[in-house]
Amino acid sequence: MFGLAYIVFFAIYLGISILVVRGTVKFARRHEKNVFLWGTVAAFIMYNLVFWDWIPTVATHQYYCASEAGFWVYKSFDQWKAENPGVMQGLVANERAPYRTERFDDGHVETHTYFLNDRFNWIVTQQDISRFLPIIRTERQVKDVKNGEVLARYVDFSAGSSVKNTVGPPGPLKFWLSSSNCNGGSGNRSLFWQFTKKFKGKEK
Repeated sequence: MFGLAYIVFFAIYLGISILVVRGTVKFARRHEKNVFLWGTVAAFIMYNLVFWDWIPTVATHQYYCASEAGFWVYKSFDQWKAENPGVMQGLVANERAPYRTERFDDGHVETHTYFLNDRFNWIVTQQDISRFLPIIRTERQVKDVKNGEVLARYVDFSAGSSVKNTVGPPGPLKFWLSSSNCNGGSGNRSLFWQFTKKFKGKEK
C-alpha cells in the first residue's frame, strides 16, 4: 500500500516538476532570458524541494563510516579471566537483562544500560550527529562495572532517521535515505554480540 502511494506521489511530483520547468523555459523565451539558465534553476529548485538532503546525508554517512566506525577489543575474555581468577564462574546472568534508559541533549542522545550480571554492563548509546541530517551514531560497549574498564567497543552509523524523532520526517517518508549501518557494520555487530555473550555468566 505504501509502495503504491510512493509511486503515485513521485509520478505526480515528476509531472508537476516537468510542467514547472517547461513553464519557466517558455517564460524565459518570451522575455528573452537565458533559457538554459532559467530551466536549470527551475529544475534545481524542484529537485531540492524533496531531495535536498540526499547527497549531504550519503556523503556525511560515508565520511563517518570511514573515520569512526569499527569494532575494537581492548581486553579479551581469556585475558580478563586470567586477571580475575575464579570470578567468572560465580557470575549469574540477570534474567532478561534489565536495563535503564537515559536521555540527554533534548532527546538527541539516548543511552541504554543493560545489566548483564553483577560485574558487567552492556551500554548502548545513540546520538544524532546533526540537527539537519538524519544520521545516528551508535556505540556499544562491554564495561566492567567494578573499575569502569571498557573491554570492547563497537561503533556504527545509520541514516534515514533520528534518535529524537524516529517516526516523522524524514523517517520512513524518505526511504531513499535509509541505511541501517556502514559497510561491514552487520559483521562487526555480530562480532561484538559474540564477545558480549561470553561475559553474561551462567543462565538461571
